[in-house]
Amino acid sequence: MKPLDRRSFLTRALGAAGVSATGSLNLTAAESPSEKGAAFLKEVAENERIARSKNAKPMIGLGDKLKITKVETIFVKPRWLFLKIHTNAGITGLGEPIVEGRAKTVATAIEELIPYLLGKDPRPVAHHWQAMYRHAFYRGGPILTSAISGVDQALWDIKGKALGIPVYELLGGPTRSRVRTYAHAGTVEQIRRRKAEGFTAFKTGPYKERPARIVENKAFIDKAAQRFAELRAAVGDECDIGIDFHGALSQQTARLLIKALEPYQPMFIEEPVNCQEVDVMADIARGTHLPIATGERIFTKWGFREILEKKAATILQPDLCHAGGITECRLIAGMAEAHYAAIAPHNPLGPISLAAGIHLAASIPNFLCQEQSSLGVGYIKKPFEIRDGYIDIPTAPGLGVELDEELLASKINHDWRNQETYDPEDGSVVDW
Repeated sequence: MKPLDRRSFLTRALGAAGVSATGSLNLTAAESPSEKGAAFLKEVAENERIARSKNAKPMIGLGDKLKITKVETIFVKPRWLFLKIHTNAGITGLGEPIVEGRAKTVATAIEELIPYLLGKDPRPVAHHWQAMYRHAFYRGGPILTSAISGVDQALWDIKGKALGIPVYELLGGPTRSRVRTYAHAGTVEQIRRRKAEGFTAFKTGPYKERPARIVENKAFIDKAAQRFAELRAAVGDECDIGIDFHGALSQQTARLLIKALEPYQPMFIEEPVNCQEVDVMADIARGTHLPIATGERIFTKWGFREILEKKAATILQPDLCHAGGITECRLIAGMAEAHYAAIAPHNPLGPISLAAGIHLAASIPNFLCQEQSSLGVGYIKKPFEIRDGYIDIPTAPGLGVELDEELLASKINHDWRNQETYDPEDGSVVDW
């Protein structure tokens, strides 16, 4: 196989479309059209110079043989499952297939996909998605769809690396130069600290001294609203704060709390009731001017169809580790756009999940904000950085993340379990 030069190939193939060979489109560097044109020509010239240098690396051509040779899963603290898919060309794809608290179960589901994957060309990603999903007679659900999601992420990573371009270029190119990201904060001290770190958007949960009852008293509602008011005062009106009910409130309590929160204008109300109560959620949405968000426990385009058709939410939160990976979430984003709904990818997981979400966000027009719980410090060689509330879109090929094996060595294996919560007054099981 005669190696091709990655940058010169991309300059020829993508130059006519106005995309730089590095996969990076500077959307804000110039003010006028003439300045933008000059900047683009300068960037192309620089790419060609690099292509002629000794540092240019070979690229896998579209007609070259590429096949999957090995699939492995890695249990990573605190509760994650990483996936590596190896190829005969030495290219490795990364994914994050996990159901929180069910890591071993999902790892077994991955093992059951290995006979299908081994020996296959990884590049027809959409074809593999269809095969993995439809050849399972019992389709969908959190375990099987999460396994497919992780594989899908890794296949896109391989394809981007093989072509030498970021994944978002394969999805149509960038629609933005940076991705707004939010942090979790439950107290005034936490939200002030996260703001000092550079975040301008946050998410919290309802304050509660005990689990919510089916019918709540006025004190419960007043205390929850007051805590949110304190968070709002701590960061000011220019920042955004979403609040996640986590589907753990009854509809009557949810309605009362939403009404009490309206003066403080949350960015969104997430899962005001259980996601299976679509009709109730739609009725709640009609009764408030606050945006309703949902999606972390909804899988595939078929699950989101009912949400959109019944106008139960205007912000969809598909989790790229659960809902079907990049392939499926790109389709969900298109469905949402047709219904004038926004996408705010759910992600309480690790840096591979974050990378996948960033590439989706970089390629769709109706993106709102990206959740994160880890920027990858201690896990990847180049952690993500927050600047003025945003993460710059990556320019490296594939997902753009590389595991730091030395740092990762101290974080291998975990036995994380979901919380087991009970009502302290009568011992009954409650949602967490």
